Amino acid sequence: MQILVISGRSGSGKTTALHLLEDEGYTCIDNLPVSLIPALLEQVRARANADSIRLAIGIDSRNIDGDLSALPSLAEELERSCDHIKILYLDTSKEVLLRRFSETRRKHPLSDNDTGLREAISEEDLILAPIAALADVTIDTSGLNLHELRSAVKRQLIGSDSSGIAISLTSFGFKFGIPVDSDFLFDVRCLPNPYWRPELRSHSGLEPQVIEFLRSEHEVQAMADDIESFAKKWIPSFENNNRSYLNIAIGCTGGMHRSVYLAEHIADKLRASYKNVQTRHRQLELKKP
Repeated sequence: MQILVISGRSGSGKTTALHLLEDEGYTCIDNLPVSLIPALLEQVRARANADSIRLAIGIDSRNIDGDLSALPSLAEELERSCDHIKILYLDTSKEVLLRRFSETRRKHPLSDNDTGLREAISEEDLILAPIAALADVTIDTSGLNLHELRSAVKRQLIGSDSSGIAISLTSFGFKFGIPVDSDFLFDVRCLPNPYWRPELRSHSGLEPQVIEFLRSEHEVQAMADDIESFAKKWIPSFENNNRSYLNIAIGCTGGMHRSVYLAEHIADKLRASYKNVQTRHRQLELKKP
């Protein structure tokens, strides 16, 4: 079992970090009292797949009074029990926090009628001192925007184990409408159409008769190469922008032959470089009983 503890000053980006880890397959729990962590881990250890479970636990100054002081001894106990635990602390300068709270107009969790924002930020430092001292990784988010913060957390905590961007290739028929969730859309109606071959009309782009026909057409292969090159050129930019999903839509007239073949062909090519590549054939799925 892998355990990540995410903490830091309010406004430093803890929620953003937890959202990233959730995208990477972690089970995320925010604002869990430290005293409840042992009971949570006992429940998880009792599961058959406990070794493969990855937990991310958010802990902040809203914890029950005195709870954070128990964290050092709990961390030592977890290390002895062979649970892999790592603590990330997100820090930000007081000046940046003052600006962020002013811009977002959010209330600091420790501020009230008797405690102003500056005082709340200073009080939070004292409360979080035990966990800040334990941190395996500390990231100063003062000069980071949202995308840079996600990249920094991914680099420090996930590294090469990142599941990466999920790429979906969707085939469809233009006469039935364009998929509304398309990021890239390619029109392949200019290519040779198996529909006009009576012996191929009833078959789809998943079947060998149609595949053989389209594979023999130079224009089809040229289009496939161009779409593949375009995708490989721009997918890294989407990854660098911390996109979790990318949908490439390929359309022909009826969504049965050309678009289906090209979606499968290009998906096979992309799988050599990306872990999570899926295909969806909208018109074929609608025809299923």
